[in-house]
Amino acid sequence: MNPDSASSLPLVAPWTGPFGGVPPFERLSAAALAEALEVGMREQLAAVERIGANAEPPTFANTIVPFERAAQDFHRVAAVYGVATSALADDAMQAVEREMAPKLAAFADRITQDRRLYARIDQVYASRAEAGLTAEQERLCWLLRGDFMRGGAALDDRGQHELTEINQRLATLGTTFAQNVLADEQEKCVFIEDATGLAGLSEPLRSAAAAAAAARGRPEAWAIENTRSAVEPFLAFAERRDLRERVWRMFVGRGEGGTHDNTATVAEILRLRARRARLLGFPTHAHWQLERSMAGGPEKAIALMETVWQAAVRAVRREVAAMQEVADAAAAGLTIEPWDYRFYAEQVRRSRYDLDEAEVTPYLQLERLREGMFDVAGRLFDLHFTAVPAGTVPVWHPDVRVWEVRDGGQRHVGLWYFDPFARRDKRSGAWMSSLRSQARLDEGTTAIVTNTCNFMRPAAGLPVTISWDDATTLFHEFGHALHGLCSAVGYPSVSGTNVPSDYVEFPSQVLEHWLSTPEVLGRHAVHVETGRPLPPELLAKLDRAAAFNQGFKTVEFLASALVDMRLHMGEPPVDPAAFERDSLEALGMPREIVMRHRTPHFAHIFSDDGYSAAYYSYLWADVLTADAWEAFTEAGGPWDADVAARLRREVFSAGNTVAPEEGYRRFRGRAADPAALLRKRGLVD
Repeated sequence: MNPDSASSLPLVAPWTGPFGGVPPFERLSAAALAEALEVGMREQLAAVERIGANAEPPTFANTIVPFERAAQDFHRVAAVYGVATSALADDAMQAVEREMAPKLAAFADRITQDRRLYARIDQVYASRAEAGLTAEQERLCWLLRGDFMRGGAALDDRGQHELTEINQRLATLGTTFAQNVLADEQEKCVFIEDATGLAGLSEPLRSAAAAAAAARGRPEAWAIENTRSAVEPFLAFAERRDLRERVWRMFVGRGEGGTHDNTATVAEILRLRARRARLLGFPTHAHWQLERSMAGGPEKAIALMETVWQAAVRAVRREVAAMQEVADAAAAGLTIEPWDYRFYAEQVRRSRYDLDEAEVTPYLQLERLREGMFDVAGRLFDLHFTAVPAGTVPVWHPDVRVWEVRDGGQRHVGLWYFDPFARRDKRSGAWMSSLRSQARLDEGTTAIVTNTCNFMRPAAGLPVTISWDDATTLFHEFGHALHGLCSAVGYPSVSGTNVPSDYVEFPSQVLEHWLSTPEVLGRHAVHVETGRPLPPELLAKLDRAAAFNQGFKTVEFLASALVDMRLHMGEPPVDPAAFERDSLEALGMPREIVMRHRTPHFAHIFSDDGYSAAYYSYLWADVLTADAWEAFTEAGGPWDADVAARLRREVFSAGNTVAPEEGYRRFRGRAADPAALLRKRGLVD
């Protein structure tokens, strides 16, 4: 980077401050970010031009290394942009996103379509043996060479021009899609006018609903907001069936109809993706997307999903029958509908396992569970977290807190930022982001990672309690964070979570298992009012009910994953809604369940390419997860030091320096056993 051109732009310049430099979030504004992105793109393109114009024979040192450096310079700006557009998405920031999305797509294409640079990378890879490259360097060259091929480096001028137009349009459409969903989540809620509508809800849920209504200017009412963390507990515990239906319809209808309808946007995205795949020599978008996945292509992914689907549907039939019995015994006079499923599942859980999830929630205090996560990181990987005093490190919102992470309590390995609460200008869901990837390049850099959630904020002064599902999400995203923090590789492009999507979910999903261990719940699950720890008998009930309702959870997920794959495997549908309906009918979708993410708000697959034709990844990774957990149980328990050391060394620390299947084999000693998934989910008949 040319320091003169960046010196007046803190969002572009190398980060300064403690811990090897930190993002200057105190300088963040929509206008500053737009300018920084423009300058950052120019700087990287100039660096790429210098690499391509180098008259010296291409080597790893004069081609790959400077390319890695140039990419990391721009990543500083892109990392801040990612935070701003997901967690600070006010009108001004959304305007910047709409303006920059097509420009960023064109910028990426200018790099991957640079034939001179591609030729140099190709030559470095071709001469890898005589050059004496390390295994990591060879893999990095192979991955970069593939990126350029998949990005159109081998196309002629006409093909590259068309590809660039497609990618710019897709970037614009993805932004439109995401902003439509966010608008529906911001604008819509269900107000409850009198206290009878709160029957069945715990005090923390009532408090959160009151706070939400007050924030919307209705202090006399209660509001159920259009986010998963608010909706799902309401559907599980609210006794008023009419209100459950209203809340359910609001939530599943995001992005469908009205001002923020995504139907036409989805249809155009699918059409353009199909055209791009054919332009690049692939039969479908799914084949292009999964070329370098663990599955290797859509066929294996579909085979796994179809194997699990039938077992899961049979489990749903059993679950529905049990719920209908409970409803009939109570003379409810109803047939189970989708807005009844969670509510009557809770009734069955109570009768079958003597377990009421509302009884568990008061023990799940966010602050205490966060300490439980730190406890797990320390015991498994010898990573230790210390709070950074407020004001030491700039943050993007007052909700955000920062922790320093040390290995063995001594060596600094990174920072962890935590942004826990839902806000109006924050997209829903939960995610991990990497603000800076660990690498040994040059003097070495340490990781900076974030976890962002959307938990309901309670009334002022009250502690935060969360549902069991939210607690599982908390541990899941922390698993991604540990994947970034444990990274121990040479080059940023293969660092941390930069692995195929059907492998990246393995470290996050396996960490979920430690939430339910006696060592975590027994120590960190403390009642919000009495201060007493979770009773052993309640812990035993949780353990007995671990596989409860897995039919619902598996079908809800698989329906989304199968529809995603079908959308990207054939001719793009003109009417995505009809395609969704017909696909579910062909699958034999139980009428009592809807897709976890319906097409109009399926942000995983339509806000960008990320998980498109790859939502199956969570299931694929859960095969690895179930099998890996059995490695611990076979060794005597979840804290076995030898298994934990292998897990860190071969999975969490390895990044993308080895093929995922090889990395897993090194950890486990063999390939994963798919039957472990059915055993874990209780889907064995």
